[in-house]
Amino acid sequence: MLALRCVAADLRGGLRLRKTFGRSPCRLAPPPPVRLLSQGDRAPVKLKPRTRVAVTLLLGGGVLAAWAWADAEKREKDRQTRTGQLRRLALGKGNFDLVDHNGQRRTKQDFLGRWVLLYFGFTQCPDICPDELDKMSDAVAELDADASLPPVQPLFITVDPERDGVDALARYVKDFHPRLVGLTGTSEEVQEAGRDFRVYAGRGPKDENGDYLVDHSILIYLVSPDGILVDYYSQRKDKEHIVQSVRRHIAEHVQVQRL
Repeated sequence: MLALRCVAADLRGGLRLRKTFGRSPCRLAPPPPVRLLSQGDRAPVKLKPRTRVAVTLLLGGGVLAAWAWADAEKREKDRQTRTGQLRRLALGKGNFDLVDHNGQRRTKQDFLGRWVLLYFGFTQCPDICPDELDKMSDAVAELDADASLPPVQPLFITVDPERDGVDALARYVKDFHPRLVGLTGTSEEVQEAGRDFRVYAGRGPKDENGDYLVDHSILIYLVSPDGILVDYYSQRKDKEHIVQSVRRHIAEHVQVQRL
């Protein structure tokens, strides 16, 4: 006969009873051995979700800040290198003597004291020249909207004086910024102006109608008030890049003038 079946548990003491059958009394199950944690066995600290997010953001922000600093340092070093190269080449130090779209003789001296954005092209260019002149005109218009900045003078010098006379330039510049000045001259005068900025221009073969294209450098030049080339912008640089670059050069020029 089954004498006794132990099924109760001591809830207060947390003791577990072992089931025992027969006449043997119920015996308490021995407690599990207690092991002290050594320094290396300490349980990991669990962070709250908000704390984990904050730590992650802090670490991520530090990485981004370090990357931004390194990128800014690289861009500043590249800018200083290019500025030094331009100054060693002394680009823009020469003079030009051309005729504007109103038939007036103009030299480089007429534009000293002003910031100038300059582009070399030709009026019968199918797409690139109009796009670059639109970009340059938009940049000048945005700079004009800032009353704290001096006005920037846009210039266009033809590389095709054979077809780009005064009348052709007068019709052409009307499509762009109202202050845009078009310049032309004899082949020798135009070549001399382009040589000062290392401009390449080569006329292609004529077709049956006598038309031809001109392969030329596609750059917008920034000339300082003292007549020195300080920066240039390739076809890949957009309007915003040009605006920010001109702003920076003007600010640096003002700082130098104050020293």
